[in-house]
Amino acid sequence: MGGRLATDLIEISTDPSSLSDGGFWAVSTTFEGGFIAAKFATVEEKEFPTYNWEPLIQEWTSSLNQSEYVGYVDRIRQSIADGWVYQVNACRILSNSLQVSSLRGLFSKILKENPSPWACYLEMPGVNIASASPELFLKRTGSDLKTSPIKGTQSPSAGIFGHKDRAENIMIVDLMRNDLGQICENGSIEVPRLLSSEDHPGLKHLVSDIHGTLKVGVSWSEIFSRLSPAGSISGAPKSSATQVIKENEVARGPYCGVLGWVQADKAELSVAIRIFWNDQGIHFGTGAGITWSSDPFEEWNETVLKADRLIKIAGGAIK
Repeated sequence: MGGRLATDLIEISTDPSSLSDGGFWAVSTTFEGGFIAAKFATVEEKEFPTYNWEPLIQEWTSSLNQSEYVGYVDRIRQSIADGWVYQVNACRILSNSLQVSSLRGLFSKILKENPSPWACYLEMPGVNIASASPELFLKRTGSDLKTSPIKGTQSPSAGIFGHKDRAENIMIVDLMRNDLGQICENGSIEVPRLLSSEDHPGLKHLVSDIHGTLKVGVSWSEIFSRLSPAGSISGAPKSSATQVIKENEVARGPYCGVLGWVQADKAELSVAIRIFWNDQGIHFGTGAGITWSSDPFEEWNETVLKADRLIKIAGGAIK
């Protein structure tokens, strides 16, 4: 990740308190709250090696078809009308039955054809992820924290972002300000960048930055507990949104979790979106943020837009 290549596995832990030992840990969490980290002995400033990838020829299937997804969006809108929730990130999982030994070749291709600011590759026993994430979950330098939620996605040729995307982004910024406020010094939360349009491969995103100063004595366990799951991929209020997600989706697993590295009081952790993961086949997640003003078919099209470029890189048609 970011030009850091970690090798020589020392230890695997499922306890976030392990991160306090000051070693270099690669971290992966699931949307549902699972945690796993791998400690590595060797960390080099080195580019990812090049591996070959044979494009998939098998079809991808979706956990929700168009009709089912549209129905899901309608149910979210009804929950909003009932006052249960304000916004929910509705996702579906694409799966390909091909069994592969690793995703190294696919990640090599992603780096070449879809460069992303938080691209990351993780391979250890039981975990294999190739990520093209555009979203920062948390960057830490000492006591300085930064998170950069994305809400708002459209094609590069589209005009300025509309009211729905802007309102949704501001809603999630407020949620993340509140989350950071639980672990940061009073009065330290700032939003130096709000509603900034960023160009990414094949997409345009609306991004904001929130900064804060970590309170003395706050552990990594508490940081993950207070901030997870990320507001941008859950919804607001977070507790209601995650309940809606649980009732309507298959388990997301590493998709929409956290992916990156921690070393003492430094970290770069991404929101694990635009990821492929290898688990008895290859999987890829895609989703859209749903508000009262959402058009169900437009939201379906947004999930198609987000998946299209990366699925074409991997190969295989979507059924």
